[in-house]
This record gives sequence, C-alpha cells and structure tokens, in this order.
Amino acid sequence: MKTDRQNIPILCADDNPFDIELFKVAFSGLAEKHRIDVARDGQEVLDYLFYRGEFADRNRELPAAILLDIKMPRLDGIEALRAIRALEDYRELPIIMITSSEMTRDVIDCYELGANAYVVKPIDFNDFVSLVESLYRFWTYLNKFPES
Repeated sequence: MKTDRQNIPILCADDNPFDIELFKVAFSGLAEKHRIDVARDGQEVLDYLFYRGEFADRNRELPAAILLDIKMPRLDGIEALRAIRALEDYRELPIIMITSSEMTRDVIDCYELGANAYVVKPIDFNDFVSLVESLYRFWTYLNKFPES
C-alpha cells in the first residue's frame, strides 16, 4: 500500500457484506483514496488475480494489498493464501489476514504460508476504523518494500 501506488486498488476478501461495507467506510475516511475491490471467497480472490470469470476484464494491475478473511465458502482464506504464495509473481504482494479467528493454528498456518500480518477483526465500529487506519499507515508509510 505504498503512496506511489495509491491509485491501485485494495482487494478486500470477505463473505460478510457488512464487513465489506465497514472496510469501504473505513477506507473512505483516509486522506489517500484507494478503490476497494471485493472478492466474496477465496476462489474469487484467485479469479481476481488471474483475471478470470467476473474479473476477466478488470485492469491488468496487482492490488496494492489483499485483506483476506479466513472463514469463507468455496475456498477459504488459508487455501487462497497457499495458492497465491505458490506463485513467484505474487510472493511480495502484501497479504493481511483480517479475520474473527483467534485460533493459534490459524495464526501459525497463515504465517507459515507467507501472510504478512494476522489481525483479529474488532467488533466495535470505531475500533474497526482505527484498525484499518493503522494498517494503512503501516503499509503506506512505515513498511519498506523491496525495490522492484
């Protein structure tokens, strides 16, 4: 989510429409504006990245980051993460697991598979907005990416 990439979309992958709306509201309050693209399950994440199905005609650009829920239908977030990280072109793409799961096994699995961060979704709206703002500040201003 570097500032020189602020016109690049952020992919939010979550099967809960309410959480997707929370993401959109939280990101709309930021100074830099990003388009928020949505995938409703892990299969749609892969379709998005590989320009398949409903995403076949989207712009040919990687998202600035993926915010990836774990518990989703068809293909869960952990399996989507595994598939993404198996491909060289996507190894440096920031993937932040943002989920309601606090299970130790999920945390371990996600980091072993190459997640860049694992965050538990807060229940409170203001805490959720604060979390999104903090994640954005970290990935935009604090984190150093490899030179491309």
